[in-house]
Amino acid sequence: MVDWNLAVATATRLVRPGPEVSREEAAAVVAELRRHALEAEEHVRAFTGMQSSSLAQAAATPVLVVDRPGWVRANVAGFRTVVQPLVEKLQARRANSAAAGVFGTVGEKATGIEVGALLAFLSTKVLGQYETFAPAEPSLEAPDSPAALFDKPRLGPEGPGPGRLLLVAPNIVHVERELDVDPSDFRLWVCLHEETHRTQFTAVPWLRDHIQSEVQSFLSETDVDPGALLDRLRDAAGSLGGLPGLGGREGSSSNLMEIVQSPAQREILGRLTAVMSLLEGHADVVMDGVGPAVVPTVAEIREKFQQRRDRGANRLDLLLRRLLGMDAKLRQYQDGAVFVRGVVAQVGMEGFNRVWTSPNTLPTKEEIHDPAAWVARVAR
Repeated sequence: MVDWNLAVATATRLVRPGPEVSREEAAAVVAELRRHALEAEEHVRAFTGMQSSSLAQAAATPVLVVDRPGWVRANVAGFRTVVQPLVEKLQARRANSAAAGVFGTVGEKATGIEVGALLAFLSTKVLGQYETFAPAEPSLEAPDSPAALFDKPRLGPEGPGPGRLLLVAPNIVHVERELDVDPSDFRLWVCLHEETHRTQFTAVPWLRDHIQSEVQSFLSETDVDPGALLDRLRDAAGSLGGLPGLGGREGSSSNLMEIVQSPAQREILGRLTAVMSLLEGHADVVMDGVGPAVVPTVAEIREKFQQRRDRGANRLDLLLRRLLGMDAKLRQYQDGAVFVRGVVAQVGMEGFNRVWTSPNTLPTKEEIHDPAAWVARVAR
């Protein structure tokens, strides 16, 4: 389905360079991020009351400090793991096609270039990421040289592993300079958010399998019939842009993911959206809750960072964000944080932690916008 090696090569050629730093500065940033990641783990567990189900599981989820090409490689490895059921579905369809050999190769190359271009764009936007579907160990290739600064994730194709945490050093430096905030404080603040995700998955043993099951269900519902996809594209053509002045209807919120979904997929995605809103909102609440005790300038950082989120970028960037669903990602932070704060205000952190009991205690898409409804159903 995708020429993954071509995707990596394309993204590596297209990705913009990071901020200018000397080798000594880069080494200092990498070292500090590694220290902050360890420090953040203790702060997050103390604030949330969440503990890993086992020390072995926590130790098996490494923290990698990567550059932009390293982030691309890590995500390609994750994509290869998670989309395997869809690949098998397409391969079965191709087996019944007389032109499968020729068009299959052409399609893999074309999709590889498209995926590479997409990853090049996204690689400049991400500060950190918990990879739920990271490939199994060994997760790192040998460095290009003994003096290499950044971790170099493998491309796979090993089976799924326990997960790993990525910190994208060039992007963190870029944003801290853009915001003109204290670098050390900002790096710890970012680590608090990302370490919260690592804690969520190591302390809640069923969470990863639950999300993986939902994602696989979503992929299994994918219609590989080009005609069906074309019909959906035609139906959604009027709202594709979704931005005033760019050909879209005022107030439209369509993105590429929504356009090609079946009704069954929309239902699954509704559940996944609620879970992701919970995880992202919880991480935002924790990073700000821990912040005043360990990040002296946390109020300034939050204010400037939120202004940056609200400000957006140029119109082309805004269009790409809308089409790729990145606007929905930002709403997950906001909606999830409101839910978490609302629940904690009513029943405290211990009562909120009942959300991690089982898949049945996760909030629904409706409850994310109505914390009291979740409290009435679960916490009381």
